[in-house]
Amino acid sequence: MGFRCGGVTILLVLCLWGLFIPFSSSTRLGSSSRQKLEVNKHLNRLNKPPTKTIQSPDGDTIDCVPVSKQPAFDHPFLKDHKILMRPDFHPEGLFEENKLDESKEKSSTPINQLWHAGGKCPEGTIPIRRTKEEDVLRASSVRRYGRKKHRSAAPKPRSADPGMENQSGHQHAIAYVEGDKFYGAKATINVWEPKIQQANEFSLSQLWVLGGSFGQDLNSIEAGWQVSPDLYGDNNTRLFTYWTSDAYQATGCYNLLCSGFIQVSSDIAMGASISPISSYRDSQYDISILIWKDPKEGHWWMQFGNGGTVMGYWPSFLFSYLADSATMIEWGGEVVNSEPDGQHTSTEMGSGHFPEEGFGKASYFRNIQVVDSSNNLKAPKGLGTYTEYPNCYDVQTGSNGDWGHFFYYGGPGKNANCQ
Repeated sequence: MGFRCGGVTILLVLCLWGLFIPFSSSTRLGSSSRQKLEVNKHLNRLNKPPTKTIQSPDGDTIDCVPVSKQPAFDHPFLKDHKILMRPDFHPEGLFEENKLDESKEKSSTPINQLWHAGGKCPEGTIPIRRTKEEDVLRASSVRRYGRKKHRSAAPKPRSADPGMENQSGHQHAIAYVEGDKFYGAKATINVWEPKIQQANEFSLSQLWVLGGSFGQDLNSIEAGWQVSPDLYGDNNTRLFTYWTSDAYQATGCYNLLCSGFIQVSSDIAMGASISPISSYRDSQYDISILIWKDPKEGHWWMQFGNGGTVMGYWPSFLFSYLADSATMIEWGGEVVNSEPDGQHTSTEMGSGHFPEEGFGKASYFRNIQVVDSSNNLKAPKGLGTYTEYPNCYDVQTGSNGDWGHFFYYGGPGKNANCQ
């Protein structure tokens, strides 16, 4: 159904929601009453009425929202969905977390989120980081808020032309496996706070569960930590997730910023700051993330932390290829280089130091595993590595009895060998 809106015939629903109205840097979102109305509408959709509100020391507001009232249930396919509080099956064969080499022993201080200092969310609710007006104003449009840029791409190992990969400005240092059917992945990820050169750049460390080709049909589930001033308005290290079923075009988002992921944990907030973080030549901290496909219901579940907090799940209907299985698993770091004319950003990946510096200096992934068709956690076979510009960010793998399969990765970005 069409009608006249601003002299152009478009679908009524698109006109009313203003979904396709871009906002240039010269006329930021708040410059007109209509744009402000659109922002407020979006905030009302995202920020559900809480039963309790907690103020975090970092300035975040955490809303405790009833599980059944979270943004996921705005999805038309989830109107009558019966919420699953726990998966039917859990992968077997978890790596012994207590098998840490004494020379590499990390602090016993558990990883927390800063908002925990202000209290806890009651059972039956989930913590949601409240979206502020200024968060949306930093986006290019209301529709693009909480989504990766159109030109984003999961790293494609063995790309014929690394220069083509860099057209999007995204650079990686990863380990990966392919050539089989995968039903999940796990890793323990060293947590740092890399420096970001410009607000529109980010640095993250994550795992990717991928299905389909690397064309327009790519399915991806992602989780890890990131520093993203554009998304969060600060330089804090934050837990995040992402999903897409069409190569970052129209589906999916970060955290709970669209309908999709169903959270069940009352303890951990997506997008909230992680504390403490690692320091160079000092205490090291890491987080464990497990993503796996429940063989009974087919949903993709996420678990966070050594204590095994079950965060929630991505319903299987969100995906095409991942409705069956993943065809590639990737672990590692990613940054955005927005410098023009072949120049390189000084945005850091990982700790900002190269892999050869080793423990306490370079960032690591340890105990990396995949989930097989029997729902068992296994060591990855045929682990490959990939980086577009090893003089900027690099990756080195290894294995031993304490850390299983592991790798160090990252780098400083711009340096004498990376201009």
